[in-house]
Amino acid sequence: MIKHRGFPGRLPGSDFQFTLRRANPKGATPLVARERYRDRRPADKRADAAFAAALWEHFGDEPFERGNLDAGRLAWLFGREVLPYDDPFDPEDYEARLVIDVEAMRRAFPEAME
Repeated sequence: MIKHRGFPGRLPGSDFQFTLRRANPKGATPLVARERYRDRRPADKRADAAFAAALWEHFGDEPFERGNLDAGRLAWLFGREVLPYDDPFDPEDYEARLVIDVEAMRRAFPEAME
C-alpha cells in the first residue's frame, strides 16, 4: 500500500479521517459510492470539501493510486468527483487507480479548485 506523503491525515480539529496508518491484513475495504443527501450535517460537508481540496492539491487531474486514502471518506466522492481509472477496476485493491473528474469536482466543490 502506497502512503501518500504530505496528504493530510484528517480534517483539523475533528475526527474525520482522511488516511489510514496501515493496510488491513484482510484486504482493502471495498469502494462504493455513497449518496450525499442535502440534509447532511455541516461538519460532514466541511469534511467532504476539505478532502476534495486535498485530493485536488495533491493529485490534480493526474491518475493516482488509492493507497492509504480512507475508503469511507473516498466513498462520499466516488462515482461522481472521483472515478475509477483502470478497466477493469478492483474496488478492493490498494493499488487501484483513481482519477478526479475535473468538471464534476468544479461543480460540487468550487472552493476546492481555487
